[in-house]
Amino acid sequence: MTQFSAENLPRLVGYTIVAFITAFVFWRFSALFGYLVVSLVLSYILDPIVSRMQSNGMNRTLATFLVIISVILLLIWASTTIIPNIGNQIGRLAQQFNVETINFIARTIEEYTLQLVPYLPQGYLTNNVDSFFNRFFDLQNVQNVVGNLLGIFTNLFTAALILPFSTFFFLKDGSVLRRKVLQFVPNKYFETTINIITKIEIRLGTHFRAIALQSTLVAFFSWVFLSMAGLNNALSVGVAIGIANTIPYFGPILGYLLSIIIAIIETGDFSLVINCIIAVMIVQIMDNVLFQPAIFSKAADIHPLMVLFIILIGAELAGLLGMLIAIPTATILRVIITEITWSLKNYFVFKSKHEQPL
Repeated sequence: MTQFSAENLPRLVGYTIVAFITAFVFWRFSALFGYLVVSLVLSYILDPIVSRMQSNGMNRTLATFLVIISVILLLIWASTTIIPNIGNQIGRLAQQFNVETINFIARTIEEYTLQLVPYLPQGYLTNNVDSFFNRFFDLQNVQNVVGNLLGIFTNLFTAALILPFSTFFFLKDGSVLRRKVLQFVPNKYFETTINIITKIEIRLGTHFRAIALQSTLVAFFSWVFLSMAGLNNALSVGVAIGIANTIPYFGPILGYLLSIIIAIIETGDFSLVINCIIAVMIVQIMDNVLFQPAIFSKAADIHPLMVLFIILIGAELAGLLGMLIAIPTATILRVIITEITWSLKNYFVFKSKHEQPL
């Protein structure tokens, strides 16, 4: 092991200062770094299209420009056709989604469950619902919600300015940026570092493309089957189910709960509940039997039990956001640990010269 000496003190102090400065910069400009991360994810998703166009003889800059413009035009089309319909449905649901409706749903569910399980205490559900909504509709909470909504609109406007440009340059100059970063890596760590970066890019690219395709298919078929089930707000519910499905294990449960709640809000009774449950069940069967085997065949494999624990840890640390980023974060850590372990055994890159075998 390398012995600590006075000669190493300036280097240690320098590394500590750099670490603190880096942490401060990330904290101070966290929103900007968030946009850069989203742009990086988008570049992973779109890179196969750009690379295919480049391999067919097209200049990469032109291919990147055409892909970005196509995505922007697709979003503009969606914002003038699909998104307004979703917004209208959410607006109608918001008018119906009030304390009286939730209390009615809670009373109905409670009466039904008490018939099945009579030893449950009376008011076990309705009392908790009342307590929750009394806190939620507190004036201070309402002001916080309004402030958060204004912040979201401001962030969306900023994102519309930043994301297209940053995604364009990540797609166009990704290899150049990688080479510039690698210039700062010492020679003895170079091969390990480039292996880590390459494998992380491959794993994350595969993961994000698979998730995007799977969520789109789940959202589309949820919309179709919920419409057939008679749900008026099937489009907005289908999109929500598709987004929730990005969370392994817990996403489908959220889809069932959401469709049940919206069905009761629309009808005021349980007449559509069974139909909606069947519709969501059909989509989940399609997802497990057709979509996942076909889409995730080349994705990074993690044992299902490990996935469950990773998701639970993410939820405990950062709530819904933690659940969404748990698997990508675990993938990155797994690649880093695997590559460093392999390098320790084969390259001895983290050992001093007198510790390396002759």
